Amino acid sequence: MAIQPTDKPSRWRDRSLDPAARVDDLLPRMTLEEKTAQLYGIWVGANADGDGVAPHQNTMSDPVDWPSLTAHGLGQLTRPFGSAPVDPGLGALALARTQRQVVAANRFSLPAIAHEECLAGFTTWGATAYPVPLAWGATFDPELIAEISGRIGRDLRSVGVHQGLAPVLDVVRDPRWGRVEETIGEDPYLVGMIGSAYVRGLETAGIVATLKHFAGYSASRGARNLGPAGIGPRELADVILPPFEMALREGGARSVMHSYADVDGVPPAADPRLLTDLLRDTWGFDGTVVADYFGITFLETLHRVAADRTSAAHLALAAGVDVELPTVRSYGEVLVDAVRAGVVPEELVDRAARRVLTQKCELGLLDADWSPLEIDPDRARGAVDLDPPANRALARRSAEQSVALLSNQDGALPLAPGTRIAVVGPRADDPYAMLGCYSFPSHVGVSYPDVPFGIDVPTVLDAVRAEFGAATYALGCDVDGADDSGFAAATAIAREADVCVAVLGDRAGLFGRGTSGEGCDVADLALPGVQGELLDALLATGTPVVLVLVTGRPYALGRWADRAAAIVQAFFPGEEGGPALAGVLSGRVNPSGRLPVSVPRGPGGQPWTYLQPPLGLANEVSNLDPTPLFPFGHGLSYTTFDWALEEHPAEVPTDGGDDVVLTVRNTGDRDGAEVVQLYLHDPVAQTTRPAMRLIGFARVPLAAGQSKRVRFRFHADLTSFTGLRGDRVVEPGEVELRLAASGADVRHVVRLRLTGPERVVDHRRQLVCETTLH
Repeated sequence: MAIQPTDKPSRWRDRSLDPAARVDDLLPRMTLEEKTAQLYGIWVGANADGDGVAPHQNTMSDPVDWPSLTAHGLGQLTRPFGSAPVDPGLGALALARTQRQVVAANRFSLPAIAHEECLAGFTTWGATAYPVPLAWGATFDPELIAEISGRIGRDLRSVGVHQGLAPVLDVVRDPRWGRVEETIGEDPYLVGMIGSAYVRGLETAGIVATLKHFAGYSASRGARNLGPAGIGPRELADVILPPFEMALREGGARSVMHSYADVDGVPPAADPRLLTDLLRDTWGFDGTVVADYFGITFLETLHRVAADRTSAAHLALAAGVDVELPTVRSYGEVLVDAVRAGVVPEELVDRAARRVLTQKCELGLLDADWSPLEIDPDRARGAVDLDPPANRALARRSAEQSVALLSNQDGALPLAPGTRIAVVGPRADDPYAMLGCYSFPSHVGVSYPDVPFGIDVPTVLDAVRAEFGAATYALGCDVDGADDSGFAAATAIAREADVCVAVLGDRAGLFGRGTSGEGCDVADLALPGVQGELLDALLATGTPVVLVLVTGRPYALGRWADRAAAIVQAFFPGEEGGPALAGVLSGRVNPSGRLPVSVPRGPGGQPWTYLQPPLGLANEVSNLDPTPLFPFGHGLSYTTFDWALEEHPAEVPTDGGDDVVLTVRNTGDRDGAEVVQLYLHDPVAQTTRPAMRLIGFARVPLAAGQSKRVRFRFHADLTSFTGLRGDRVVEPGEVELRLAASGADVRHVVRLRLTGPERVVDHRRQLVCETTLH
């Protein structure tokens, strides 16, 4: 391609033109080296000697030759805040200085896009640690999650970051997988609704939201991280892909990250059917596809579908991966040489560069008056507060809404004032117990033990003592390991108390350093270490035991379900999780969380989720009963609710819809929130279908004695599934709409007939069941 004279009038600087026209003017001016420079990031803070925060980071983080890598420009700056502890103000100052260097080094004065992780808050020192995504799912409250991500987005922008690597839209297929804590749940509709809300919040704040991991990552055989996914086209189409469709169409996400998976023998990073044919040509996505860290190199080193870096670059670029992250290995000089040798068509480079430059244009990075943040170097330290009171209040509210009360024998909770409480367990007095793998203290801070925590994280013990005035405490045992020497002290204080609060669960970590988190997969769903034996010992004292679980996944609780006075479940509830849990124990907080994943009865029998056809449920052809102890959507309250069905259709055309209306009344003496769940049951279909699947929900806050009408706008498209021919179809015939408090607690059944012809639908179908409260 001939290079146009650089003194040609710069239409690409003209903000009155649309981004496509501006990029049309800029791209022909650029050399091959300048175009490829837009296709990779640089991870300046990567540590090639320590434990690392990405798979194979230690073996793949080459020394950074800053002058040569930025001489022609730079696409991305990788995690300038999230790689080591840095004061936010000083970090903003350093990023601004780096951007000036990037701008000064290339002849077009183009800055880089700075990206960060933001899975449960901005993953940097001193930033608010919100509940993890599994806890978002437990809230069943999309608007709350949009509020959280809006605040995260504003915090990111305040220090010069442009792109956030969230949300995770992987649907849980096997709860033994270590990254369950990063997911929103086991139902694609819940994942899609909550994930879309998170995207809206980030994008409204001006941050590019990045959907991950596209696709199939969570369906690995044996729940092994980065393992092959043994799924067929129907599971992919009907379970794995819908959340991504929803987050693109309903949320407006501008970036997608490919997954590490191997789906039916094809890694997504090398799959043009997924990244181009489906994502772009069918769904119409026009943003950027970025590599999961080192994912392009993995085509060579792990998947073995590429012989070398050149082959890996060609495969990924041809499939549709636009940006290599976290740092350059295949899209730099290797790619330039391959294009010059005629091995890789330059058109592929142009295609990716056009997408990157268009996004930079949308972010204002091509504007002539763009400049990095102005930070006074003498006042930078302490100048930026990423955990202000408003953030903490939102972290508290979201933690409170995410806690689920699973059982409450004889009204054991809330505890009365003056109750003598013994608090026991390895999660009771550790601030890390509140935090997931992608919170900064767990993700990076553990490698810097001499650096202050950065945020205040009250423990459950701290919060119980603040809530009740006093409590005794014993550790009992560690999270993992076989040491039971602390049992005697724990049982001793339990015997002297009116009630024992046993706080058990997970330690989040990376690559086997935790019991939950990336690379921390488990063989079964037994509580880690000897925590189960500790619980048995506490129950044997005869003192009522309230089991409080702070985990990243569900664990099998059948062994204790009838013996524990109450069971409270929290999924890494963030920096305000301790006070939220103490509030549930005292009754200051009326629990309203609902399970986004089923809780099994026994530790084996996995994988299993509630999305089972009849043959996958308990039946007479197998002696194994997979019925969960606590089903998807389950959660109790300290008040009671009455549901009255008001309106419903008898027939709906296969291309139409109608309303289902019910009135929910709080019949107790406490304010509370009910979660009304709308499920579909399809008695007969051309392929096997889940016995029930969620197609709508509404969180209904009600004062004592108050009632509200809940209106679901049901559309026949919500019944669609992948039929025998591989098309998505809406079949005529009988269906049931089940209004339920959980996947096993059906309150009302609406039987209706879908009339008219069978319809083939696509991604333009109605994806959302609209709900209104009045």
